[in-house]
Amino acid sequence: MEGLMKGLMNVALDHINNQRGGGGGGDDDRRDERDSQPIREEQPRSSWAQEERYGRNDDRRKSGGGSRTQKEEGDENSTDGWETVQQKKKKPSKQHHKVIKDNWNNYKRPASEQGYSGESDCGADVEPSEEELSDLSKALNKLWDLDLNRLVPGKHYEIDCGEGKKVYQKQDMAEGGLFSWLSEEVFTRPTYSRFCSLLDNYNPHEGLKEVVTNEEIQEQAAFIEEISRSAPIKYLYKYLSAKGVASGSFQDFKRMMTSLWFDLYGRGGTSGSSSAFEHVFVGEIKQRGEQQVSGFHNWIQFYLEESKERVDYQGYIFPRRRGQVPDAETQLLTIQFEWNGVLKSVSSTLVGVSPEFEIAIYTLCFYLGGEDNYVELGPYPVNIKCYRLGNKIGSAFPIADS
Repeated sequence: MEGLMKGLMNVALDHINNQRGGGGGGDDDRRDERDSQPIREEQPRSSWAQEERYGRNDDRRKSGGGSRTQKEEGDENSTDGWETVQQKKKKPSKQHHKVIKDNWNNYKRPASEQGYSGESDCGADVEPSEEELSDLSKALNKLWDLDLNRLVPGKHYEIDCGEGKKVYQKQDMAEGGLFSWLSEEVFTRPTYSRFCSLLDNYNPHEGLKEVVTNEEIQEQAAFIEEISRSAPIKYLYKYLSAKGVASGSFQDFKRMMTSLWFDLYGRGGTSGSSSAFEHVFVGEIKQRGEQQVSGFHNWIQFYLEESKERVDYQGYIFPRRRGQVPDAETQLLTIQFEWNGVLKSVSSTLVGVSPEFEIAIYTLCFYLGGEDNYVELGPYPVNIKCYRLGNKIGSAFPIADS
């Protein structure tokens, strides 16, 4: 009788899950956007605030960003004030890779004093066609083709998806981490390197006001300058210009991009506590009620946090259609994980894509798309979800449309 009752309960839960969309990603983000209120900040300021509370040395801000130098010179296993995830079961030790940070100090200098890579000159056609201008889905797919900096599975990295699970299932279905290895060469690529240097500028606890140093503002401007030399961002500029969204010069466009992604707004009831970049790429911990991870849709952040044992990969979420099981070659994943012991029940990410590509597709959907933006990115049918908080990006992420 007991076995029969358990079986009936599982059938009922499966039915409820299918009614909710099954393996779709982003439910946590949808609730987060519904609860949040946009608050415009005149002066953007951000960083890991509350250093003393989270184990940071308060001298970091007074010394002009010296803590990142300490991280470069210090122990690669430093937890930066976080506790490592307490594993529910013993997993194989991860293969640690050193992140090359040789240029990170230079990224703090004024953007005009920094050195950048050459302009993208590989024969890519960055002029939008009439067909692309009349069909956003075709423009988004063109950006996929223009992502010449995208990594190749098996050549630049390897993942192990482990076993699948339903969203509501609690057990850990992964014997190890998601990433088996990632080529160190990736961290020498200019846009990847600059992107990585931004990830530790934030306090991920939602509702705590951020404080930004001048050096971090330089990093933001320099990152936008670097990606603006790439084919996806050049295409984005031409597309937005043709649509009248970017009406000024290329320099005006870069300032617009910096504001869109890095200006602070309110989330969790506190003004100046979040930004589009922090939410989408870094992730945040919701403090109201039961703790939850919101945002955190970037594969690079996932790799870095997993290598520090702050992330515990729990397995992939079963796709809506039977038979479509992800493998080491799959670049669109719906997964479950814990971040510093806090659950992200369902999350979706594009693995191996470049920072400039993600910035471009989410920006394009924000300005010219809706909440749902259906497109084929290479071999993947995708819905690019884009939530707004006033005139800012509240969240943006891909959902497998299958």
